[in-house]
Amino acid sequence: MHLSDSGHDTAVLDNFARRSYDEELGVCSLAPIEDLDVRTQAWQEVSGKLIESYVGDLLDADFVYETIRAFRPDAVVHFAEQRAAPYSMIDRAHAVYTQHNNVIGNLNLLYAIAEIDPEIHLVKLGTMGEYGTPNIDIEEGWLDIEHKGRTDRVLYPKRPGSIYHLSKVHDSHNIEFACRVWSLRATDLNQGVVYGQQTPQTAMDPRLATRFDYDGVFGTVLNRFVIQAVLGQPLTVYGTGGQTRGLIDIRDTVECIRLAVENPADAGEFRVFNQMTESMSVREIAKVVADEFPGPVQIENLENPRVELPEHYYNVMHTGLEELGLKPHLLSDTLIESMFGIVEANKHRVDVNKLYPGVRWTPTSNA
Repeated sequence: MHLSDSGHDTAVLDNFARRSYDEELGVCSLAPIEDLDVRTQAWQEVSGKLIESYVGDLLDADFVYETIRAFRPDAVVHFAEQRAAPYSMIDRAHAVYTQHNNVIGNLNLLYAIAEIDPEIHLVKLGTMGEYGTPNIDIEEGWLDIEHKGRTDRVLYPKRPGSIYHLSKVHDSHNIEFACRVWSLRATDLNQGVVYGQQTPQTAMDPRLATRFDYDGVFGTVLNRFVIQAVLGQPLTVYGTGGQTRGLIDIRDTVECIRLAVENPADAGEFRVFNQMTESMSVREIAKVVADEFPGPVQIENLENPRVELPEHYYNVMHTGLEELGLKPHLLSDTLIESMFGIVEANKHRVDVNKLYPGVRWTPTSNA
């Protein structure tokens, strides 16, 4: 919708897998989500603009080729992957599904672009989780090194913390290969944790509302904290809360996509942007929520179900998108403007039992 509102002819491709995960896990978005045909019709009514829709799966190579040939895009924005670290860590089956779905679907898309129109610019959702938490500054995708008197520029070393994040590393390596060997053009958006639920476009009609996930598998820590504050429950911090992550407002997310689309990478270039605007530890996020909420809030520490460093160095370079014109929003502004109000209006839909972690990072024996 943001791209359509910016004057671009757009189409959406979906296989509705995200909705099937909700059914599997017995959860749902805090804000109700309409069907795709309702959403596209609503957008046309309020904006006068058409978003074409194609229903199919990136794992179906014939469908991918047919769609690219039919729409003939200048750019493909690829966000169509299983995106939750906890989901990928449930068990072997979910790990294998995540790797297969994400890596093979991305490969099918790369081949379709290469064989149909190599000028198409691929804008791909990566993740800051690809990097892990190295004890050096995180550069934007590439690292200049000197070793035994020689210098080179290499992809920044990756040490992901989940099977999901590992699938995104495989994607990045496959895309870099396609750019280097097939002369494709691609931008990898290594995105931080997204917060917020409204953009100017979604606010135009209730039927256009986007997701607000809070459960222990797909929910983000900030969404969980906001819901707990509104419900009068303690904010549940995993471990000491020293884990630090990059954050970005959903309004900045869609703007970053527009900036990438309108300023494409060169042929043969694998361009990487670290798509985040600020970084905070989990306990700092909890403090912001507690400080901004108009009422008493307690903070409670739980055992961390994940395998991750409790405290670590985290300094990320993220200048590329701001150089293209991004003007970031701040976390505290978003909380005040929308998130508490959205939760208050929908708090009757919260399943409290789903707020707590149910997936551990260490496999359990079936012996």
